Amino acid sequence: MKLATQAVKQKFAQSVAFMQQTRMSLPFLYGHSIVSYRLGLIFLLVVGLCSCGSLTSSGLNGTNFTIGTNVTPIREIKPEQDNKATVYIQGKVEKKAPLIKQWAYQINDSTGKIWVITNQKNLNEGAQVVIKGKIRYRSIPLAGKELGEVYLEEE
Repeated sequence: MKLATQAVKQKFAQSVAFMQQTRMSLPFLYGHSIVSYRLGLIFLLVVGLCSCGSLTSSGLNGTNFTIGTNVTPIREIKPEQDNKATVYIQGKVEKKAPLIKQWAYQINDSTGKIWVITNQKNLNEGAQVVIKGKIRYRSIPLAGKELGEVYLEEE
């Protein structure tokens, strides 16, 4: 927050210096109303642009690549959830597998891994992705054990 405040102050000081320099070189802009108006506009513009920098605290984070607050950690996706539930996940593509007319990608978000079924075929391993999909569960009973898997089907 201090860095953003310092940046605003610095930009404002640069704007004021520029306005004073322009005022000296262009005598027809010497009227107070035009200079005050421009100064106010520049101030609002700088504050507006600097306020966009506060996205790091609310959702956009450069180190963890967090897009927003509505992204569901993979560990919270459970097999008991309704098959119609839609979630957003984000993470890194670890593996990919071709299917008939579709692709399957294993996504890892540091809380877990999940397979995603999609029509996209251009996702490379190691790429950061955000995917919206419906939670699905495929039951695989084998020798009296449940080996089912939760996966996402991209919308």
